Amino acid sequence: MQSRGVRRILPALAVAACAIFVFAIYSTRHVRAEEPPFFAIKGARIVPVSGPPIANGTIVISKGVIQSVGANVSIPPEARVIDGTGMTIYPGLIDAGTDVGLGAPVVVAGAAGGRGGGGGGGRGTAAPGVLNSRGPEDRPATTPWDFAADMLKSDDARIATWRGGGFTTGLVLPRNGFFPGQGAIVDFGEGDRPENMVVRTGAALPITLNGGRGDFTGFPSSLMGQISYVRQVFIDAQWFAEAQKAYEAQPKGNQRPTYDRTDAVIAHALANKELVLWPGNTEIDIMRALKFAPTIGARWALTGAQEGYAIPNEIAAAKVPVLINVNWPVAGQAGGGGGGGGGRGGGGDQGDPLRTLRFRDRAPSTPAKLNTAGVKFAFASEGTGTPKEILRNVAKSIAAGLPADAALRALTLGAAEILGVADRIGSIEPGKIANLVVTDGDIFADATNVKWIFVDGKMYAPPAVVEAPAGGGRGGRGGAGGVDLTGTWTLTYSVQGATQESTAALTMSADGNITGTISSQMGTVPVSSGRMNGSQFTISISIPANGDTMNVTMSGTVNGNTMSGSMSVMGQTLDFTGRRPGGSGDEVGSGYEVRQ
Repeated sequence: MQSRGVRRILPALAVAACAIFVFAIYSTRHVRAEEPPFFAIKGARIVPVSGPPIANGTIVISKGVIQSVGANVSIPPEARVIDGTGMTIYPGLIDAGTDVGLGAPVVVAGAAGGRGGGGGGGRGTAAPGVLNSRGPEDRPATTPWDFAADMLKSDDARIATWRGGGFTTGLVLPRNGFFPGQGAIVDFGEGDRPENMVVRTGAALPITLNGGRGDFTGFPSSLMGQISYVRQVFIDAQWFAEAQKAYEAQPKGNQRPTYDRTDAVIAHALANKELVLWPGNTEIDIMRALKFAPTIGARWALTGAQEGYAIPNEIAAAKVPVLINVNWPVAGQAGGGGGGGGGRGGGGDQGDPLRTLRFRDRAPSTPAKLNTAGVKFAFASEGTGTPKEILRNVAKSIAAGLPADAALRALTLGAAEILGVADRIGSIEPGKIANLVVTDGDIFADATNVKWIFVDGKMYAPPAVVEAPAGGGRGGRGGAGGVDLTGTWTLTYSVQGATQESTAALTMSADGNITGTISSQMGTVPVSSGRMNGSQFTISISIPANGDTMNVTMSGTVNGNTMSGSMSVMGQTLDFTGRRPGGSGDEVGSGYEVRQ
């Protein structure tokens, strides 16, 4: 039975015009209002990674967490049951090195780091537009205090693309500079609050070596100068930590240490055993990394490693995990696919040196060689264009001898173990975050399609890739994958057993952004943010209710002049359908209601 508070709030929420329902909020917290619906996927082949596959199993999800998994699992009566017959369920894939979520790259002419100068404590700062570094005290291109978690842009269109390809999580790394900032482990969900995407901040401290490419006027202008600078920063940070500790123990009569922002931040990262990412892509770079990286006194991982096929035993002997760049070198691509510290493989199709041709041919065999040597590794996209390309490149490694189960582990549990989050993601186990990808076949088969994705227990459909018809017109907006949401839609849904309708007047721009209003007989609210990717859309609105504001997210799929999807508010979900004049309106939603 509902309280008077709930009955008072429900009409107010109808003003939102898509008539979002809310159960017991404010004064009725004791009601099951904040519990999200259960999901149950049954009859599917389940690949937990942490254990053997389950031929015909069921997964139950509640509150964003896997509640149970197995061949004989009880399904709560209030669950939305999804028929998984013929489907395979994998843990959500993890991209162990990406900038997805940071928006489009910003290129600063002549600046590797975009920000020279001041590491704190009176360090000098270069003049605007000029990186004139006189020595390590200038702290060139060094901003370890920047956090990827603070830079996230929830409207980065690549988030939906990566999610639609089965990647639910990424190690998102800041760009540019010797110490560009600290990476974050991010779940690729949706919404207008980037902070809701963060699984762990301060997850990794990447180092970039620019190889003496003339990014600075002055120190460090050579590769060895850059390596020396990086080592010196770590030595300074260790000295700062020791000096600060000694001074705090006995301040009287002793000179206080000078504060240095770079030293303080890196010392904190070292004390917290944050993973330091040291680049090394070619054989020479890797051997250099194996020599120098252990001297910094940090827990570290090698990144790039495309020529690791040449020295797998040396890497294994170092007992260092590797984040392999799967952006394999191809003809005509400068830098050998990114490389993380000096790749090879550029040039055209003709006239390339034998060494370059060999590197290009053998790079995909690196994962197999490292796997045989017993090296722990994960895969990083490092600029690879699409999730499909990532999986195709991993498939090349499988063709080169990497067992498919080892490849899957590197994209899931193996990555989670290296990044220190295997207690919450990476495998299908009770208690872990419900990050799942449901496919209609083997995940590495090119013909396989992703059917559904779950991120933090929320269900998504992959964005469709639709060719824009010639000549434009409806469906001809390239920025949205060819589907146009513009028009007046009638939305139908059920609130507490009563069917209701609202009107959505929407306009979509060429780049896929959605604006407009959603109205009912009780009022109108504007769309605060909206985005179209392929045939999948997300719309956010804010509802005034009893002097407060609640955020509501609508997500769904458009098929011609009909749509279907779900609305989410305060942890609750409600299905809806929609039709635009000219559509049949016969399509129906999934037909479930959240029960009180």
